[in-house]
This record gives sequence, structure tokens and C-alpha cells, in this order.
Amino acid sequence: MMDETFVDMKNAGRTYLQGKTTVEALESATCEVVPGDRIAVVGPSGSGKSTLLHLMGGLDTPTKGSIIWPALGGKEDLRPGKVGFVFQTLSLISSLTALENVELPLLLSQVKPSEARTVAFTTLENIGLGPIADKLPEELSGGQAQRVSVARALASRPKLILADEPTGQLDHPTAQHLFDVLLASLEFSDIALVVATHDSAVAGRMNTVWHIEHGRLEVSK
Repeated sequence: MMDETFVDMKNAGRTYLQGKTTVEALESATCEVVPGDRIAVVGPSGSGKSTLLHLMGGLDTPTKGSIIWPALGGKEDLRPGKVGFVFQTLSLISSLTALENVELPLLLSQVKPSEARTVAFTTLENIGLGPIADKLPEELSGGQAQRVSVARALASRPKLILADEPTGQLDHPTAQHLFDVLLASLEFSDIALVVATHDSAVAGRMNTVWHIEHGRLEVSK
């Protein structure tokens, strides 16, 4: 199983310096993510959920412990392509249309422009957003914009998707619809999904729930 593991984290922690003060964002985390996982990481604000996901996706580096990606390669191999991110705050590029936002990671992965355009549009169509492909982010509702972010994460056919409070700024019906779209897109695939959330309705739809509090991760399988 080790060579198939997407994320292997052992006693990983992350501290930051704010002026002369040391802030412990993540005290200790030991966990594995394997193909097909559907994991919710739950905990209060400031508990370390975002830091954990940033470490998993190679956006940050632990200050203690270790993290490796046996089935994905080194940290430099993770993006763009193998790991897709969906953030809480809208992260679309304001000057690009929905379609252009989705195709950008493909272009960065050296996909031919014509193929990138086709894949991006097909991905948008598959989640019901074909009609808004040519709209700018400012012309979209919050739910539409977050679904475009999901499409962007899916388009490069990643092995792992990390979603950091993806429904945090949406009302309940819109949040449920977004999650419907995400789970339907991953059905029957080996793509692993890790979602940081404080929404019990979201956590309840995942196969596995991990708890994090005061920077310490409690893992259950």
C-alpha cells in the first residue's frame, strides 16, 4: 500500500513567527491519504485545518516531522496537475472568464491550448455551468463561482483534491448543491478527497471523519 499512498504524514507540525511570538498552527499530525478516500477534517476555527491541508498539498513545509507523497512524486511534482485545491475564499482570477479560469492549470501543465479549451468546457458542462463559460467572476453568483473553482480543480484530473471550507461562505441550499456536484464528479473514481469543514452536514457525507483541535489531529479509519 505504501507505494500507492498519496500522502504520508508523520508527526508533522508547523510553527510561525509573528514578530517575536511563536505561533503553533499545527502541533502534530500523523495520517495517510490513499486512493478513493473521502475524508472530512472537522474542528473549530483556528484549530489547524487549513495548515494541515496546505502541508498535504505542498503549499507549505512542516517545521517538524515529515510528509511525503509516495504515489505522486516530490513536492515539486504536485502542482499543477496531481493535486487540485478548492479554497473557501473565491480564488478565481478576476480578469479571466470562467472557461479561462478552468483551463489555466491545464495550460500550466503544458496541455495544448486546443485540448485545454475542450477539456475545460467539457468539465464546466458536466457540472451544469456551460452557459456561463464566457462570464467573468464578477458576473457570477457565489455558488456559481465556487462551482467554477471545483471545475478548475477537476479539469486537470488530479489524484487528490483538497477543499478548505469550500462551503463556508455559501447558504445551506447552495452549499449542499456544490457538494452534490463535487461528490458526483468523483463517483466511481480513485481520486482522493480531503475536505476541511465545520459543517456537520458536509462531514456527514464523507466516509471518514478526522478531528482536529488545538493543532492536534485525531485520525480514525
